[in-house]
Formats: sequence, structure tokens, C-alpha cells
Amino acid sequence: MKIRMQQPVKVIVEHDLAKSIMEILKREDKRRVMVVLDQFLMGVPAVQEMIAEIQRNSMEVAIYSEIVPDPPASVINKGAESMKNFGADCVIAIGGGSCLDSAKGIDIVASNGGSRDILDYVKDESLIRDFKCLISVPTTAGTGSEMSNALVVTDETTHEKNAILSDRILSDYALLIPELTLSLPKRQTIASGLDVFSHAAEGYLSNLSSPVADAISEKNMFLCANYLPKAVAEGQNIEYRERMMVAANLAGWILNQSGTIVAHSEAHILGSKYHFVHGEAVAYALPSVLEMSASVLPKKVKEIGKILGAEFTGDETPDEIGAITKQAYLKFRDEQVGLHPFSDYGVSNEELAKNADEVLHERFAGNTSFELTKEKVTALLKHFG
Repeated sequence: MKIRMQQPVKVIVEHDLAKSIMEILKREDKRRVMVVLDQFLMGVPAVQEMIAEIQRNSMEVAIYSEIVPDPPASVINKGAESMKNFGADCVIAIGGGSCLDSAKGIDIVASNGGSRDILDYVKDESLIRDFKCLISVPTTAGTGSEMSNALVVTDETTHEKNAILSDRILSDYALLIPELTLSLPKRQTIASGLDVFSHAAEGYLSNLSSPVADAISEKNMFLCANYLPKAVAEGQNIEYRERMMVAANLAGWILNQSGTIVAHSEAHILGSKYHFVHGEAVAYALPSVLEMSASVLPKKVKEIGKILGAEFTGDETPDEIGAITKQAYLKFRDEQVGLHPFSDYGVSNEELAKNADEVLHERFAGNTSFELTKEKVTALLKHFG
């Protein structure tokens, strides 16, 4: 019997970063703490107070602040060397998906005495045996990396984004502090929020879905439909920010259970080649994926449409359901949330179509419910945007 819903990560929603971190460290009896973040977050008062509070409690702290977007293997390997030399017994990751993913990679390489290169664990995930305590503190409401069993690392030689999937790399704690998202720029709020919706929708339409996961995905999409436009319009509203953080967290959990489908495959391949923002890329990919999914999952696609405010008579064909839901999503994405048009990137759909074979064979594409062929993927890429 395969267990389809597991959740070992301890989730805490709080409003005081320093106090919450100290409670966790004392509970776990950790004394040597490695903090992983980027340079911008080093200047955030709440983060400075957290570091000071750890030091006031006679704990040792090492800081690795060289994290960059789409983390390359070299940055992770360098951080792992620092962690190993410091002898950390705990990692605190603060930031967006790149920071949280990097911290997982750093922990992997530092905790498993063999290879010093994270890319070796891409090739053979069975090499991951040990993993130090990881406290993940997201500063965006999007990736859900604090809950997922995945990380994405960029191979600097091939420029490919490679995923590692292992239940051994789950966070011990996910600490949600909505105040940390108040300064998130509007464009990043939009991109990260649309990524949450796509995690939920793609998990809902995945071959790996289950009744329990589906119920959570439906609630996630509801939260996004109701609170993402508000969080974009009123970025200083704690309630809206908290609701989106919770949605992102639950969507990260769904990633472990149901995975993603071809929309994320498009985003992974195209994002690494053309430097599309990830959350925007999945939002450009999703409309046509919804439409094509209706051929095999009309009830689920119809439910997504209803969540987005679409109306149905009950007599629609699967093709009509797909078209109605696609339009409802486009209205939500473009009018209510305000995603900028894909044409701003200046890349043609004919250029994107050249990547059909790579998208077809990307590791998450196999979760797609409808049969994928190169012709279908080419059609998706020609309608990307």
C-alpha cells in the first residue's frame, strides 16, 4: 500500500522572527548555527535582530550570504565547505526559493562526507544519507520550498536546471513570518503568487494526485483567487500576506505528494535558457495546459474554472470546458492580478518551439495526465504567453 499523504515538517506561523528562532534552537538543543541568505536580507532589521539574539544566547553563528537567483552549483559547493569547516549542527535558511534550495544543497554536501559537488547528488540521490537540522524561513509566498522534498540547482557548464528529489532533505521546521513579505515588490508578489496557483493546479491535474491532496489543492486555488489580487493591491496588509504564505506553504506540501506537470517543465527549460522569471513562466504556460487537460480531466478543469469565477451550464463539451477555464484563468492572471504581457521578454513563440524535445523529456512532464507528444508540446510552446 502506497501512502499518498505525509507531512513531517513542523509548520509554525508567527510574527517575531528572533523569538521564534530561539524557541526552536532551544527545543532542538542546537549550538552552532549556519545562516544561509542573500546580501539584501543581511540588511533587514528582523534578520539582524535574529542574529544578535542567537549570539546573546551564547550560541555560535556563521553566515553565508552569497546566495543568488537560480543557484549555481559553485555557490552551493562553496557554502557547503563553509558549513563543514564551521561544524554547524543546524542550518537556518532565510529567503526565497533560491535561498531555501541553496541551503538544502549546502546541507547535503556538508553532511554527507563523500562528494564535495552538489551535482553528484543530482546524478545519484541515494548518496544522500545524512542531513542536519534545517529551519526554513520563506520571505516570499511562492515556491513552497520550505515544505518540499526538492531543490533545483543550475549546472554552470550546461546551464541546465537540475532537480534533486529526496524525502531526506525535508525541512525540520517551516517558520512563516508574514511581516517578512511586506517589502516584497509588486512584480515579485505577482510572480510568486501565480507560482503558488500553478503548484496547486498542476498537482490537481497530475497523475500522482489523490483525493486528500486534491482537497488541499482546491483550497490553495481558492486562497490564491481570493487573496492574491488583494495582496498585490495592498502589500502592507498582514492578513492578505499571511493567507498567501499559508497557501504557498500548503502548495509546497502538495509538490511532495502530487508533483507538477508539463507547465512547470516548460518553465524549467525555458527559464534557464531565456532567463524568464519562474513564477511568470509557469503563468504563461498554464492557460494552454489547462485547455489541453480538459480532454482527459474535464471535471477537474471545470472545478478550476469555478474557483476562478467561471460559469457553466452543465452541457459543455470537454473542449468547451477547457476554453472557458482558460479564459477565466487569463482574466484572473492578467486583469485581477496584473501579470505583464509575455511580449515584454522579446522572445518569439517560434523560438520557444525549438525546445519541444527538451520539455517533453523534462523529469516532471511524465506526471501530465494527457498523453504528451512532441507535436502537443510544440503546440503548447506556440501558445506560451
